[in-house]
Amino acid sequence: MNPSPSPKTILLCTLGASWAVIPEVLGWLAPSVLDLYAHHPQRPALDALRQRHGLRCPDELWIVTTQGRQTQESLQQLHQWWFMLRFPMPLRIWAAAGTDQLASQAECDHIRELTLRVALLASEQIGPQGQLLLSLAGGRKTMSADLQTAGHLFGAAACLHVVGPEPLPEELKGFKPEHKLALPLLLTQPLPAHLAGAVMPLVASTGQRQELLDIPLEGHIVTAARFAVPLPAPHQTCAWPEPAAAGRLYDEIERRQRASSQLLGNFLAQLAQEERHENWRMLYRLPAARIRALRDTRVSASHRAWLTALPKADLHRHVGGCLSLPQQQAVAQAIWDEIDDENRTHRLNQLREQLTNSEWNWNWPEGLKGPHRAELSAALLLHAHPTQLQRHLWDVTEPRVALKTQHPHGFAAYERPGELSGSALLTHPAALGPYARALVQQAHAEGLAYVELRGSPHKYRPDDPAAWLTEFRAALQEAGAVTQDEDVGAPLLAAPRIGFIWILDRRQRATLPAVVRQAVAAVATQAGFLLGLDLAGDEGTHNPADLAPSFLPVFEACLPVTIHAGEGESAEHIWQASYHLHADRIGHGLTLAQHRELMHRFRDRGICLELCPTSNREVVGFADPDVPASRGLPPYPLREFLDAGLPVSLCTDNPGISRTTLADEFLTAARMTPDGLTLWDVLALMRQSFVHAFLPAAQRERLLKAVDEAVFARVATES
Repeated sequence: MNPSPSPKTILLCTLGASWAVIPEVLGWLAPSVLDLYAHHPQRPALDALRQRHGLRCPDELWIVTTQGRQTQESLQQLHQWWFMLRFPMPLRIWAAAGTDQLASQAECDHIRELTLRVALLASEQIGPQGQLLLSLAGGRKTMSADLQTAGHLFGAAACLHVVGPEPLPEELKGFKPEHKLALPLLLTQPLPAHLAGAVMPLVASTGQRQELLDIPLEGHIVTAARFAVPLPAPHQTCAWPEPAAAGRLYDEIERRQRASSQLLGNFLAQLAQEERHENWRMLYRLPAARIRALRDTRVSASHRAWLTALPKADLHRHVGGCLSLPQQQAVAQAIWDEIDDENRTHRLNQLREQLTNSEWNWNWPEGLKGPHRAELSAALLLHAHPTQLQRHLWDVTEPRVALKTQHPHGFAAYERPGELSGSALLTHPAALGPYARALVQQAHAEGLAYVELRGSPHKYRPDDPAAWLTEFRAALQEAGAVTQDEDVGAPLLAAPRIGFIWILDRRQRATLPAVVRQAVAAVATQAGFLLGLDLAGDEGTHNPADLAPSFLPVFEACLPVTIHAGEGESAEHIWQASYHLHADRIGHGLTLAQHRELMHRFRDRGICLELCPTSNREVVGFADPDVPASRGLPPYPLREFLDAGLPVSLCTDNPGISRTTLADEFLTAARMTPDGLTLWDVLALMRQSFVHAFLPAAQRERLLKAVDEAVFARVATES
């Protein structure tokens, strides 16, 4: 897509026998160029009017006129005045060839066509943040009417006029020979008070581009390229001949106005046919041009702030892999503050090898495990040198691409940056408050309106995981999150709605039935917060089908289920997760494309894939233009899934481990998808996350409506 033109302000005027109306308008718009009204008795009011409408100094002055004798004399004086001003900006002039007094229908049609085409060209030249200003003060009344029509059709920041008492002072009329000679010089400097007061600039109206112009009719929209006029060189006049009747812009506009009752409906119907996923409903109320721009604009790094500001949902976010290193250290400090001096000394002695050596054994996390794991982890976070932490949490696994197959330690290499977070800290009661505050702060910083955290309470407090869940929920509420059943309308968007998904570890098959019973029992006391269950852990350890008997209590309780499957393992694992464990969502599901029938089944049943682009690249390996080590790896399957109509949600997985945010995941997905993503694509993907949230239907619908309004309010106010 070609870059948008730089913002520009263009003043477009019509011109007849009296050229002085052009300085009178320009002098009000651009006092820095020509302070014509310095002595005007109502100067403050004139300045206030200009500022109230946000009118800017023109960058170019455009004029549409005829070729009559009086007009040519007027143009000569205009050029003389322009020369005295030392050409402050480009002056471009179009004249309707062969026209004079506009005394016939043919002449009026000719000047009208030229006026419309020049205004259309100007509306495209100004750029998204530019201004088109139209002066209705010059020329015959039909010319002013044509220009006002143009403002109504193509949009105008302001249609301007100048009025004043009658009769106008002779010096400003310029009809007498002595006044005609003096007028150009007079209008290059502040007018005397008695003359300035005889002229009053005003804003007659504003205009917004008509939606009908941007709806395809017979495959075309209205553009300056289709109805072209040459762009004159600065200070030159272009004599424009009358076009063939079959190609007139005015006729095209009339045709669209006659068909207006059908055009918008046809446009929206065509959108519906082309789309695999419905977008936010209120976005279809946008002007057609805005919808087209969203559909045509590719997402790039320049959109990061825009992506961050939009309300989003993250459905796959591990509580153990959320925190950045500074946030982990803040939690560690809270734990450390609870330890007495004697135990502090003991823990530091236990860590002497790590604290004194730059190189650590790969198995160093094993030495932390035991009853004092949280205290040892806190000590290491606070007392190891930053370079040691950077090296042994991240650098030893670089490059973080296709770790499961290309690193000697496989999936464990991906998990290494999280060794001092999650269960390493959350077993300590002092960790819950700062941990929850960090999570809520993250949600606010990332624009997350809804988050489904997932974790393993039975690992954080083996003796009473339900109590841990209760305390964690209370910590989140104290930190400002919404965690319970309530009206999730507009107030929710000021505070993130956070739910929890209990993770079952497929690697711990022996204890799985007991943990399932604990999780199902906890739902009764954690209604609205404990939303469902997840099965995670290295897929290579157990097939989903082998674990199905342990899930019977989950099915009996009718709980939502998401399963980690297809993250580097075959589509058979996804099939088993779907048919044996009745998954409502699939975590990752990257190999689903290997099983076309199953992919269509997922589409038909609405089973959502939780894709996590950065962690997918790190664990499985996909090509990312920004990561040289990924060169030659397969393309990311997102586009294939979208084209197949599969429900897809983009998520972070472990944002602290992968050092990412949800906005960054959209950017990563766009880079890794061969043909990229458009702004319209990412808005639809954002909606999918809310649609597939593990919430009761009524709550989910209220949330969708609230976010729909917020998204529309933001997108509609952007140019």
